[in-house]
Amino acid sequence: MKNLKNTITILALVFALAIQAQQTPGAPQEKAISIVGATAHIGNGSIIENALVVFQNGKISYIGASDASKQKGEIIQAKGKHLYPGFILPNSTLGLGEIDAVRPTIDFDEVGNMLPHIRAQIAFNTESKVVESLRPNGILLSQITPRGGRISGTSSVVQLDAWNWEDATIKKDDGIHLNWPTSFKRGRWWMGEAAMRPNKDYNKQIQELANYFQAAQAYLQGTQGEKDLPYTAMKGLFDGSQGLFIHANKEREIRDAIAFAKAQGIQRIVLVGAVQAHKLTDLLVKHQIPVLAARTHSVPDGEDVDYDMPFKLPKILHDAGVVVALENSGQMERMNGRNLPFYAGTVVAYGMSKEDALQMITLNAAKILGIDNHYGSLEVGKSATLFLSKGDALDMRTNILTHAFVDGRKISLETHQTKLYKRYSKKLNQE
Repeated sequence: MKNLKNTITILALVFALAIQAQQTPGAPQEKAISIVGATAHIGNGSIIENALVVFQNGKISYIGASDASKQKGEIIQAKGKHLYPGFILPNSTLGLGEIDAVRPTIDFDEVGNMLPHIRAQIAFNTESKVVESLRPNGILLSQITPRGGRISGTSSVVQLDAWNWEDATIKKDDGIHLNWPTSFKRGRWWMGEAAMRPNKDYNKQIQELANYFQAAQAYLQGTQGEKDLPYTAMKGLFDGSQGLFIHANKEREIRDAIAFAKAQGIQRIVLVGAVQAHKLTDLLVKHQIPVLAARTHSVPDGEDVDYDMPFKLPKILHDAGVVVALENSGQMERMNGRNLPFYAGTVVAYGMSKEDALQMITLNAAKILGIDNHYGSLEVGKSATLFLSKGDALDMRTNILTHAFVDGRKISLETHQTKLYKRYSKKLNQE
């Protein structure tokens, strides 16, 4: 009876979430829209003061200094406001989980160890209330990424205003995610073991990976009999159509992972996390390997690490010539995804220019994910995925959106949180 009651409670909770779905996606753009007078932050490091941006049919058709003769359609007066390309959140389980304590709402980790054929795209829940909570901070795109195992599966890039995962997808199966073995692991403190100790199976685990990659290559090159889904899913790594996103942090692990990927003939490599990447900048520049830098709002990775290393790591890599974007994996990563612009703001506080920091959550992220031909900056011919803010979008005090568009569609900025704010802001006056 108790189990039945628990089951009913969980089902009722899931049903309640379903009927309180996110805002209805915006209608397709029917007429041209002109945003006049804003400070336009292009996303490539440049700014246009008193700008005019015109977009129609979901694409930017003009951007430059304000000129009344070039205005078209609906006019949005934006003097004193700031215009930005939509922010991009890479390496996220957004839409793959809702409530950590309710297992039926979690769908980012499959059973198994080598899972290149597991596709996050088809599990993306566009109705997630967490998804809608990111949009009022300017986050309009995300890379949906699986977790778990040695090879977690395949990510896809989505926009955050859609009825379903098919409509949301802007790039399917962009990369496969590999969790590199750790050279050290935590000891069992209750048995008197050291907190951290060498992983005696480290080399064995690397060899297992090498065997798997070689077997996949042999399968793809040979006469194929019965179809092997995991091996077939690896094809994009070897022909260059997919990237290999390697999740690794320590200096040795990063060095070994790069050598491994090069030996396997992988053309597109991206490091994820890489908290000790500042020790290997020459290697990263030599091989032109970009980095999705670990969450800026983190504690240092060890007792002998500078207390502010998480804050200044992106600038160190940038100054060395590495292409850097910011990611947010870790504790409560889906909910904390809304803080992405403020991670960039922290990088500014530690020496980087605002426009360079902005590039880490716009154009750099788009380049790393392979969507920069259409997203990541305000340029003619690119998608009108952009937003207007009353102030500096990298500052939580002034990041107040008034308008947001995805592919030219005006989207709602209402969320569960804004509804609660409007409700409880009246409470004190009524009391």
